[in-house]
Amino acid sequence: MTKPLLIEVGVEELPAIPLLKELKNIETKYAAILEKNSLLCEFEFYYTPRRLVFWHREFKSMQDDSSEEFFGAPLSVAYKDGVPTPAALGFAKKCGVEMSQISQATKDGKEVLYYKRELKGQASHLLLPNIIEEWIKSLEFGKSMRWGSLQESFIRPIRWVNVLFGDELVEMELFGVRSSKSTFVHRISNFEKTAIGGAKEYFEVLQNGGVTLFPEARREKILADFALLESKNGVKIEIDADLLDEVVAITENPTAIMGSFDAEFLQLPPEVIITSMKEHQRYFPVFENGALINKFVVVSNALTDDFSKVIEGNERVLRPRLSDALFFYNNDLKKGLSTAGLEKVVFMKGLGSVADKIERERKIAHTLFEIYNPQDATKEELERAISLAKADLMSEMVYEFTELQGLMGSYYATALGENAAVATAIKEQYLPNGEESTLPSTKMSAIVAMSLKLDTLLALFSINQIPTGSRDPFALRRAVNGLVRITKEHELSFDIVAMLKLLAEGYEPFDVAKLEAFFLERIRQYFKVNPSIIEAVLMTGERELLKIAKKIEALDSLAKSEGFGESFSTFKRVANITKDIDLANITEINPALFEQNAEEALFKRYNEVRTRVYESYEEELDALFGLKGELDAFFNDVMVNAEDEAIRTNRKALVASIYKSISKIAEIKEITI
Repeated sequence: MTKPLLIEVGVEELPAIPLLKELKNIETKYAAILEKNSLLCEFEFYYTPRRLVFWHREFKSMQDDSSEEFFGAPLSVAYKDGVPTPAALGFAKKCGVEMSQISQATKDGKEVLYYKRELKGQASHLLLPNIIEEWIKSLEFGKSMRWGSLQESFIRPIRWVNVLFGDELVEMELFGVRSSKSTFVHRISNFEKTAIGGAKEYFEVLQNGGVTLFPEARREKILADFALLESKNGVKIEIDADLLDEVVAITENPTAIMGSFDAEFLQLPPEVIITSMKEHQRYFPVFENGALINKFVVVSNALTDDFSKVIEGNERVLRPRLSDALFFYNNDLKKGLSTAGLEKVVFMKGLGSVADKIERERKIAHTLFEIYNPQDATKEELERAISLAKADLMSEMVYEFTELQGLMGSYYATALGENAAVATAIKEQYLPNGEESTLPSTKMSAIVAMSLKLDTLLALFSINQIPTGSRDPFALRRAVNGLVRITKEHELSFDIVAMLKLLAEGYEPFDVAKLEAFFLERIRQYFKVNPSIIEAVLMTGERELLKIAKKIEALDSLAKSEGFGESFSTFKRVANITKDIDLANITEINPALFEQNAEEALFKRYNEVRTRVYESYEEELDALFGLKGELDAFFNDVMVNAEDEAIRTNRKALVASIYKSISKIAEIKEITI
């Protein structure tokens, strides 16, 4: 027999970010607890800022009956001269029965002690209080709080508990709160408790009380409001996905409305206005013909038909924030860009100040400039960019909005007459700063960004601050990922071994091999391909980042092509034949020793492939794997291990030469498909 089950835990307003971070685990943890109690069934989870809700349309009234089996010691150990040994008596005690109730069974071919316990299913309403308590205490929101006289803590105080099994209340207590057949609707609708007759009535009560329980319904309502505002006003609302998730999480009755701010604030960089609105007020910026305008959209939680006061209040709150930002901006422009003071700002214990970091980055940047010789900048421009890159850390604007570092430096540099190349390099020095982030747009910007990342890596490793496990407080893994992406984007050669050895000379001595290994481990994680393909490339000893990337991508493309499995089996055979041959000292192939047409045909085709010039590794691999037909004929018609030593050596040399050509790209014997 089944009944509908409603579980509602009511709380004071949940902070959006911790809730969203734990959201992906909430249902998983609940399902695991249900499964442990043999009550797992379909359910739906909903949330608003004031409630966490599970809804089962059908929930079993009773657990199913079940049984539990226990296997003990072998009979040869359990009895001595027909008398139970301590091992047998201990087994009976463990099972909670007398020895007379223990039987025998066969397990793994041995006669052993055995007991089977029949378990009668319990009533669900008796189990639910513990299930709910275990689930709520399993949630991890980061910081938690205590309230009243309780010693237990939760992210926010729990104010009501409503557990309805059909129309019946499940009696329980959670954090000192007794369950009741009641809920709370939207505060503006009714501040008092609202009685609930049964589980199905619950949804109607919330709807009539101004609460949109379903998160997706709130999201759809917000997006529909956005579309209406855009159509009505001829504007475009920038929809930040993370911000949208937040406003869905903090509203129970969302309505998107448009406000405005004084046009004088548009003299601020758009990013300053947008950051101020998003970070502090959760407003969405508004654009017209691609340009930011003095409008904003806020998602209100009010239950009203007249939003004029709501709009007025939000406009009043935004104005002082933008006034402060404009004050900071003008002050910073008056002071100009200067690194004075950065010598007093500690970068990290053991690594000096931020000014010291700038000097280390300068040396790396000039080294890279000599190697890459960019045509889009001069040494003087590079020097200027490096010198000013961290200057905005001393600005009032970046002190207020730390996420704008680099970007504000770029705006100030432009306003103060620095050329576009310098301003761009300052702006892009931290790129890429995420998996989907854009990359530096010029080679000079790439050099500046690489210098920052390389110094951070070398400096931290030089004081043994190496990431362990999941801990990576200085984002060193992201730094390596960034270097891989930059070198690929700008076709910059970067030999891990040679370059790190060269650059490490400017740091306290440390084991550079550890940093090299760190690079290789990141490469293994960076490329989302068959791991054995990455290993096949790295096993060749290739350590140049750009070539590693191109070889992995070429081999992955080949491995995904139609018919690769058949070709691979042929070349796996090639690898097996040559496994004991020193590829660095292959005997010269002597065509005069060929006895079969298949040998001559393979040698001829291989020479054609070997001497051709290729534009990509993918093209070269296609050509080498194109030897499959001649290789298959060779293996069918030719005895590689001929009795004559000279002929045998010659044939192995031919096969080994082919594998050597492939192994310059990848050790294909490492691939598993």
